[in-house]
Amino acid sequence: MKVAFFDTKPYDQKSFEMHNKAYGFEIDYFESRLKASSASLTKGYEVVCVFVRDDINSAIVEKLVENGVKLIALRCAGYNNVDFEAAEGKIKVVRVPAYSPYAVAEFGVGLMMTLNRKLHKAYTRTREGNFSLNGLTGFDVHGKTIGVIGTGKIAKVFMTILKGFGTKILAYDIYPDAKAAEEIGYEYVTIDTLYKESDVISLHCPLTQDTNHIINQESIHKMKDGVMILNTGRGKLIDTNALIEGLKSRKIGGAGLDVYEEEEAYFYQDYSTKGIDDDTLSRLIMFPNVL
Repeated sequence: MKVAFFDTKPYDQKSFEMHNKAYGFEIDYFESRLKASSASLTKGYEVVCVFVRDDINSAIVEKLVENGVKLIALRCAGYNNVDFEAAEGKIKVVRVPAYSPYAVAEFGVGLMMTLNRKLHKAYTRTREGNFSLNGLTGFDVHGKTIGVIGTGKIAKVFMTILKGFGTKILAYDIYPDAKAAEEIGYEYVTIDTLYKESDVISLHCPLTQDTNHIINQESIHKMKDGVMILNTGRGKLIDTNALIEGLKSRKIGGAGLDVYEEEEAYFYQDYSTKGIDDDTLSRLIMFPNVL
């Protein structure tokens, strides 16, 4: 089986080459993303393997079908970048249903603790010989109320970890899991109740038409003053401009972000010598309470 592997990074190729020894697929690695200008490269391949930055729109789907591609393999859990209406009945699509939920959940907790206890700032200070404690004070997570939006596999691990801190956990999901709530020890509430009562809000829901900008000016207005927001889901779950306004007004006490709604042009690339042209992303990075 011939596989065209797009948006390849060195760590991708190293990992897939190692695992492919057990399968023997013929994989050709392309550094470019799958887009209109590179879709012609898929001719003669049965499978294309793509990542979150590849926009599999209707035109791309038609080109893949025309080139004889039978399968689109997403090496990610999210699938909002695929036009399923265009693909239906023409080409199959598979994804990674759950790459280590522990890795993402633990990283989310790490974001919260680093942001709260200013560990990144303390590290930088002490390397420069500054041992002042001024500005490094955080809060006890013990006794705080954590709001979790979306209660899939990652969120359940995240909540299990946080129970060890002695927190109260509120959750919102359109498909509540009553059994998990009882076993882990969290409570399903309305989204407005979650906004109102949570000290920390963590996003773990998929990006859909209903969840797009679920964190917006209106929802931020309903939150506690000084709330911390964490996002290890999808960038477009948050209206970035509303987030910035919340940070400026001190309504939001801090934000731990693994994603950004306009990340496609920058994430997974080195811009340390090129500079960032996106003024909004540059603004976010400059906030002292954004990680």
